[in-house]
Amino acid sequence: MKLAWILWLASVLPPQTADSLCLSTTLYLEARNQSTQGQQAVAEVALRRRDSGLWGDSVCEVVTARKQFAPTLVSPNTRLSNTEAWAESVTIAMEAQRNWALPPGERTEIVPGASHFAALSIASPSWRNAYQVATIGDHTFLKVQNLKPRES
Repeated sequence: MKLAWILWLASVLPPQTADSLCLSTTLYLEARNQSTQGQQAVAEVALRRRDSGLWGDSVCEVVTARKQFAPTLVSPNTRLSNTEAWAESVTIAMEAQRNWALPPGERTEIVPGASHFAALSIASPSWRNAYQVATIGDHTFLKVQNLKPRES
């Protein structure tokens, strides 16, 4: 499957299904070589950003916001060809969405307050010196911004 095809499919699916597809794709592209906990942490950052509304109102808008997550950083011709990793990403994304749908005091948070993450061994974002919440695998999770859920 090519990334461009997946993103097109997400544009025509119902919002909840599209968000699951976009989150799964992001986990695959960003963290397929990471542990389950590392993939859960990436999902948590995306879901926390969605709740804040600063990058968009849906998971798809958040993960396709300019230069924020892999879906906008890699070529649209990128093939998602590792079916085992894809299946794991789908499972983890759906579980992360179920967990995040719980009230804040009841959900499990892997990287509380983290708004960003990076593989600091290969990237040097301007915010790399922000408060480090955790390092899981080769990703460092940081609290660059204090994200609060938007007012309803």
